[in-house]
Amino acid sequence: MIQRYLKFQIIDHLTPGKVVVLYGPRQVGKTTLIKEINHELKYRTLFLNGEDRFVQEWLSSRSVEILKRNIGENELIIIDEAQNINEIGLNLKIMVDSFSNLRIIATGSSSFELANQVGEPLVGRKWQFELFPVAQLELKNDENYMQTKANLDQRLIFGSYPEVVTSYDIIKKTQILNSIVDNYLFKDILQWENLKQADKLIDILKLIAFQIGKQVSISELANTLNINFYTVERYLDLLEKVFIIIKVSGFSRNLRKEIGKTSRYYFLDNGIRNAVVNNFNDLKTRDDVGQLWENYLFMERLKLRKYTNLFANHYFWRTHDRKEIDLIEEHGGRLYGYEFKWGDKKIKPPQEFLNTYSNSQFMVVNRENYLDFISKSA
Repeated sequence: MIQRYLKFQIIDHLTPGKVVVLYGPRQVGKTTLIKEINHELKYRTLFLNGEDRFVQEWLSSRSVEILKRNIGENELIIIDEAQNINEIGLNLKIMVDSFSNLRIIATGSSSFELANQVGEPLVGRKWQFELFPVAQLELKNDENYMQTKANLDQRLIFGSYPEVVTSYDIIKKTQILNSIVDNYLFKDILQWENLKQADKLIDILKLIAFQIGKQVSISELANTLNINFYTVERYLDLLEKVFIIIKVSGFSRNLRKEIGKTSRYYFLDNGIRNAVVNNFNDLKTRDDVGQLWENYLFMERLKLRKYTNLFANHYFWRTHDRKEIDLIEEHGGRLYGYEFKWGDKKIKPPQEFLNTYSNSQFMVVNRENYLDFISKSA
């Protein structure tokens, strides 16, 4: 059992009068985590599946009497996949306001549906957390330094979904990832946006997969796929909101030649990226190792920041004459630039950036120093 970093944060915030909302992709371990928390706390618990029609009916009632009758004497109510319940936000507000000793956890694999429902009704009444695929930060107690180094290639190829990490069979890892893509990846989009098929979503993701570390042109995507510009824009937004990709904007403050209006995209998990393009080949035979390395480092650093509450804005930096930095973090009134390199080629610090932004620092992240970068908080 992998010890998830959010476990004790959630326990600390699980109090009457507040709802703990846990977001994250399907199959990322939300249900396992909340069951583990429930087992440890030993509350009288009502565990509900938001995809169950009977549960949907009474949990969307907005009736204190109906809610009271079904909740009974339970001290904790857990609602899994809560985005499926109509007006769940209003009903959670009623529960918080009407049951003074009740603790509530609601999970969701779709931020665009659940966030819309719980946002306004639960202002001041919720704690929000996001669960990612397993972070290197969470594996410190399960593997030593040499094991971590030995597992790096497989992390780049197969990613970090819990079931993938705990499986030692390469064929099984491949089957798990293909199953996630085929059965779970687009479930919320297809359900809530009335899209009939996932073909175009897969096509967009394939194009994005080959452009990791590069600026993405929505116009080019639209022309390549022969679909409307605004449709592509909408699909990219939906893919973000179901935790498949993450958008990163360009940093631009002082220099005219800085590129600030385009975006880059990263996958939440390398394994999903490779399943989308159907490539689980060994790193030695691939020409996209640099992209896999950049995606891995970006996501592991994001997990570290989120879990350790290092609040930072993130960007990439690029100029029209092709000077660039893969990741810019802005926090504490300073700028921190990071360049990701798989090889051991020496990289000169970008003097133009350092001279323009006097409060900035720069660091190259490679295979020699990456572990501190993704597992030690600043």
